[in-house]
Amino acid sequence: MNRGRERRGDREKWRRGETSSLRSRVPIFPSSRSQLPLITLLTDFGTSDYFVSAMKGVILSINPNARVVDITHEIPARDIEAAAFTLLAAHSSFPSGTINLAVVDPGVGSARRAILVETGGQFFVGPDNGIFSYLCERQPKAKVFEVTNKDYFRAPVSSTFHGRDVFAPVAAALSTGIFPSEFGKQITSPRLLASLLPEKLKNGTVKARIIHIDRFGSCITNLTPRELTEKMIANGAYLVANGAKVKSFRNFFSERGGRGREVFGIWGSAGFLELAAKDKSAAKILKAKRGQQVVLRMGKT
Repeated sequence: MNRGRERRGDREKWRRGETSSLRSRVPIFPSSRSQLPLITLLTDFGTSDYFVSAMKGVILSINPNARVVDITHEIPARDIEAAAFTLLAAHSSFPSGTINLAVVDPGVGSARRAILVETGGQFFVGPDNGIFSYLCERQPKAKVFEVTNKDYFRAPVSSTFHGRDVFAPVAAALSTGIFPSEFGKQITSPRLLASLLPEKLKNGTVKARIIHIDRFGSCITNLTPRELTEKMIANGAYLVANGAKVKSFRNFFSERGGRGREVFGIWGSAGFLELAAKDKSAAKILKAKRGQQVVLRMGKT
């Protein structure tokens, strides 16, 4: 049997629920063939309902050898920006070949596309609503495929649960060695959120914004060491957030110095500058919200 006939036969078995031929394939994507395929899950489903377990059940029904790791299921409901940031911050901790399944999908059942992204040695499956926007912006060589091949969907497809019926089976199929191009054609225009890049003005001022507030109240900005160097800090660069000046920069949260409610800058683990306060919520002190502007001003030159 030639390769084309073999694939058609596999897809027919898939539709009938006979996945043994796919299960037996050696995964081709992990960096080492001794590793079992790894699939991460990120959703806004919480853990009190059956949604997450249903997705895991579909994955393991297709590929019992898959390892499934939860990034989080506590993304605020329908909060695509929070999901995009969390995925950007978390994915680099996983090995090459990881398949990241992200479902925060307020447009489920509509005409919004399902996509598969291949970038940085990893794969990302989910809705085309901006959830992979930050990844694609930071890795412009990303390949994006529109997922249209219904042979890999779970039938029938619910109009309210594509996480179970579309994205989970596609991620599982990918983990068995199916090539991304099998799921649909490559596209060049995935939906994007507002750019992560700060705006640089002619006078040296940089307009940035808060892109995430974590559970400790630290305000994560979109400033990176490209916009704020150690030399700039030494020369007196400072930040203005919601009318408050932030002139202090720390190496760690409990570093001595400053007053009790002082907000300071600190480089966070995701590579962005954070506004934080020792044992307190900087967000509450600044009355800050995600999306609010943070201005970087230069000191002496």
